[in-house]
Amino acid sequence: MLAASPNPPEQDDLPPLMPPPAPEAPPPSAAAAPTPAPGRIDREFVLKHHLVERYIGGRLPVRGAQDLERFCREHPELLDEIQLTDNINAALRLLDAGGRASPWEPEPKKWWEQRWVLLAAAASALILGCTALLLSGKLSGRDHTIAGLKQQVAQQPLEPTTTTRPITVIPNRVAPSRRSMVTIGGGNVQMADLKIDVSWTPIELFRITIDRIDQGRVAILHNVKRDSNGNIHLELNSSALGPGDYQLTIEGLNWRGEPIPQAWVTISIAH
Repeated sequence: MLAASPNPPEQDDLPPLMPPPAPEAPPPSAAAAPTPAPGRIDREFVLKHHLVERYIGGRLPVRGAQDLERFCREHPELLDEIQLTDNINAALRLLDAGGRASPWEPEPKKWWEQRWVLLAAAASALILGCTALLLSGKLSGRDHTIAGLKQQVAQQPLEPTTTTRPITVIPNRVAPSRRSMVTIGGGNVQMADLKIDVSWTPIELFRITIDRIDQGRVAILHNVKRDSNGNIHLELNSSALGPGDYQLTIEGLNWRGEPIPQAWVTISIAH
């Protein structure tokens, strides 16, 4: 015969279920440090929760920092107890060893912020300003002079002559020359009475061309007659012509009126 199977255990006879594991508490380092309640901060609370270190590290809320400042103002002996001054001096020595400036030292200025740069820039600006004023004065004076000269050239004023200077000239019969034979003016305005000797030629009528050397033609005198002594008279006001060298070309006119070169005279005008 088959043995009867034992009765199943009653529900109450089952072992109790294990309670679910409680959640692990966060490590102390991750737990938020308490913030002192207003009016309840004391020495033990400051030391226990390292409020001074958190204050220096900037990890205290504004209200907590204000409470700690008020407590230290009322109990300054706490700062001596935790040797805050010595710790700060040690931190400053560490900054100096690392080549860092102290927190209260001003930040090093850039090269363009240095005092000598500002002084050099000011001196340069002063020198440039004086130079600009000097150049402006010179340019203004030059413009005034140029304007006066332009007006003088446009008007071409003739100055009255005080003396008449008779000048006898023997012209060059071979070829024109740049060498001046006589200088007119140079001081007071003169009326120069040029007597050009052409007594050696049988021609009676002449044409005289006046050119300013290396510049251009000034005048052409037609049908100029010589006198009984064989001289051509030509009178010039020394202020009528600008300073420089002038060449006179003397051409004889035949019975047909055709010009035939005869002689050349070079004169200088001085003011």
